[in-house]
Amino acid sequence: MALALILSPILATPARADSLASFLPDISPDELVPGADSFGPIREDVPVAPVRKGGETVAWAFLTSDFVGTTGYSGKPIHVVAAIDADAVMTGVKLVKHSEPIVLVGIPNAKMIRLTEGYAGLDLKAEAETGGESHDLDIISGATVTIMVIDDSIVRGGLKVARALGLGGLSPARPSGPPREIDMAQDAVQDWITLAGDGSVRRLTLDVGQINAAFEASGDARAISRPEPGEASDTFIDLQMAMVSVPSIGRSLLGDSEYQNLIEALEPGEQAILVMGRGRYSFKGSGYVRGGIFDRIQLIQGDQSVRFVDRQHKRIGALAADDAPEFTELDLFRIPADAGFDPAEPFRLQLLVQRAVGAVQKSYLTFDLGYHLPESYLLPAAPAPELVSDTSGEEAAKAALWQRIWKDRTGQIAGLAAMLLVLTGVFFFQFQATANERVFYWFRIGFLTVTLVFLGWYANAQLSVVNLMALAGTLRTGFTWDAFLLDPLVFIQWFAVAAALIFWGRGAYCGWLCPFGALQELVNQVGRALRLPQWGLPWGLHERLWPVKYMIFLGLFGLSMVSIPMAEAYAEVEPFKTAIILKFMRDWPFVVFALVLLGLGLFVERFYCRYLCPLGAALAIPARMRMFDWLRRYKECGNPCQTCANECPVQAIHPTGEINPNECIDCLHCQVLYQSESKCPVVIKRIKRRAKVGTADLKMPIGDPPANHPNAKPTPIS
Repeated sequence: MALALILSPILATPARADSLASFLPDISPDELVPGADSFGPIREDVPVAPVRKGGETVAWAFLTSDFVGTTGYSGKPIHVVAAIDADAVMTGVKLVKHSEPIVLVGIPNAKMIRLTEGYAGLDLKAEAETGGESHDLDIISGATVTIMVIDDSIVRGGLKVARALGLGGLSPARPSGPPREIDMAQDAVQDWITLAGDGSVRRLTLDVGQINAAFEASGDARAISRPEPGEASDTFIDLQMAMVSVPSIGRSLLGDSEYQNLIEALEPGEQAILVMGRGRYSFKGSGYVRGGIFDRIQLIQGDQSVRFVDRQHKRIGALAADDAPEFTELDLFRIPADAGFDPAEPFRLQLLVQRAVGAVQKSYLTFDLGYHLPESYLLPAAPAPELVSDTSGEEAAKAALWQRIWKDRTGQIAGLAAMLLVLTGVFFFQFQATANERVFYWFRIGFLTVTLVFLGWYANAQLSVVNLMALAGTLRTGFTWDAFLLDPLVFIQWFAVAAALIFWGRGAYCGWLCPFGALQELVNQVGRALRLPQWGLPWGLHERLWPVKYMIFLGLFGLSMVSIPMAEAYAEVEPFKTAIILKFMRDWPFVVFALVLLGLGLFVERFYCRYLCPLGAALAIPARMRMFDWLRRYKECGNPCQTCANECPVQAIHPTGEINPNECIDCLHCQVLYQSESKCPVVIKRIKRRAKVGTADLKMPIGDPPANHPNAKPTPIS
């Protein structure tokens, strides 16, 4: 981040915004409508452009991201331009831009383009009648989330355009009156039988026989040839759902304590559902672990759909209702206020069922669990308001998304703040912190364990060179804070890193707060415990391998100036995503690469940090501006003593005794040795001298701070 800020004047060049106007110049009209020859001006009321043939408008072109959310696996929008004719039929569809990493590294882009173009001919009138279910969903294995986002954006975006323009006789659905409200005063606790009987809990049950019959009816020969094993009556999935933001339902199923936690976490306008499952099929799967998106379920209401991500999700340990059945999966999902969801109207939870039909190929079916909140939980319909206007809902909808995320992650933010506070104290009082070698060793091991487990595997707060490339991209297109504020732990860490660069250099992050760095060091400690040999590279070779990481960083940074998506693909040289974010749940080449690096680290401590890490290189460049030198040294260090140089975990100390700040990870091991009464020759010599002269000077400090240390005494002028 600091490097990108320094280079901001160079990067501040104009770039086109992602809008319909920016994409149309690169599209030929006949790609959307055969025989079309021009586009008309984009309308001001609805962002669509007429597609003309011989001067006559034959269709309307639109950009899906202008009408519906199109955020994909990468966290960035997938942009599709489509055209609809007067009969509400899709005449052409074109995938114009995406940043999906799954596609970039594993699936040919041409396959994605062909699938997207296959939506030409889709009849939106039939989709409106069936709620978007009249067509078959063609999933590409390995890109489930991506395809479902594209499908949803084309169908629901097309329906919005058709309704707005009145195409095919479709018109906007007009509510018969004001929206119904939930009666929050009803909070009586009910038993499970009552909740299931009055429709507060709805259920979808599928057995093995039904699933096999459904795949047979699909006509997919590959799926038919691989039936689900077991008896036909065996439970495939028992899926149940309840609207737990309703007080009575929430208290009955969650209990008073958990329900109160939920209500405190919900923002104005948000709702929550509890999804319960048991059987051999999971409604969660593992996709949310890899990419943070639940790809097997989505909530659909009319033309709106909600796909849940991990920050909207919370696991529940058990149901509060004593007579409730046992479930293997109990999960809360929050429905955001800006989703256009009305809890008083019917909706459905769509379940995606997949079946392996090859080594990587899968076949898919969808099933719906319908839900309608019982009338007893709703207030009587009020007359349409005339003079009174309540803007509280509008104000809640305008609340910044990042503010809601920060509130949701208050606990994680507090944990990171505590870590930063402790680490700052250690650095400011490092002489006292490193006085006892054994205590400091276990403190460091404990801190690195917290970094790996809490910051890395739990909070996914791993910094990456991709963050710097994203910052550089925003500086080119117009900087805003919103995108960076969406991940509070990463945002806080970058500001902490920027401050640490001034005081201590890059080592504060690389040596203490980097989850993958912590994983490497802990793995190496395991290797030492197993008495594996530790290899130290010859100084000449070691010194010549240092520049490799700088070359990798500069190559990635230069590539990002040409194409951010391509640079992100090559940034897989960082194993952070595989080992930390996805916890090794990834395709085998990425896992093998990460394991090889960790395997080398068993013998060469922090091998990746030393020679390959582009993030470490990026931080080392602006770290040259640090203002203080905190690490204490004796004039004897390097000549003749080589103790610190020989024991430095990353060989950051030159044979002549100088510490290379570009390579130092501030592990403070040299400060432990600086006070060691058993290893440091200077300390040993002073102890022997004091023993001879008596105890008069025992209170004298063992060593003096360096001349440029903030606490150093001024050197007298002779």
